[in-house]
Amino acid sequence: MPQDVPVLSVKNITKSFSGVPILKGVSLELREGEIKILIGPSGGGKSTLLQCMNYLVAPDQGQIWLDGEEICITKKRDVYAYRRRVGMIFQDFNLFDHLTAIDNVAIALRKIKKISKKEALIRALKELEMVGLADKGHLYPAELSGGQKQRVAIARALAMDPEVLLLDEPTSALDPELIGEVIAVIRALANKGMTMILATHQIGLIRNLAHEILFMEQGLIVERGTPGELLSRGNPSRTQGFCDRLNELYDEN
Repeated sequence: MPQDVPVLSVKNITKSFSGVPILKGVSLELREGEIKILIGPSGGGKSTLLQCMNYLVAPDQGQIWLDGEEICITKKRDVYAYRRRVGMIFQDFNLFDHLTAIDNVAIALRKIKKISKKEALIRALKELEMVGLADKGHLYPAELSGGQKQRVAIARALAMDPEVLLLDEPTSALDPELIGEVIAVIRALANKGMTMILATHQIGLIRNLAHEILFMEQGLIVERGTPGELLSRGNPSRTQGFCDRLNELYDEN
């Protein structure tokens, strides 16, 4: 793939639910190794955009390209093939309660990649080691902390060798003392060059990880720029005001 071709590109994505427009023509491009962070008030369309980008929700209009090829989803197998390349991390983990941590990671390898049980377990253990949970593989989700469950979810996504990771508020369901362990994994992925788009309210990630910040409000990206451009001292940007309020909330807590 030529270097000037984005890994993932969406153009003019729209989505309505029950006649209410949630996305009103959103476009963005994500290049290899790039990290974009979505911020903005609740109800602005961040989660819906990520769900459309993973085809959990079908866009009403617009196009999605992966590695320069337009994606046309017509069958379930097309969806599965696409999601192998574009992984998704949810705020509520979405683990199978009846499976151990290692089996939660291995199941997609067996069902979708069609590899043997032995090979799947070896690969699952490797991914659990990457997120610091090699000794927790035998535990069920009910026996894990929220931070550990989210790390299992990340390991599950990584096992599919995705080209892009979409992360929807991956720390929002966690107690404050557990957030750090998930952030550490996200930082490690960034250091390894993982291409990511991340919806978050974590100021440290917004300031220190983003190549570009995308501020979403009322179904549109209303402001975009680097942290240096949008968060410089005295900048009257919408993004700066929102992040100042986030800082106030953290200080209050």
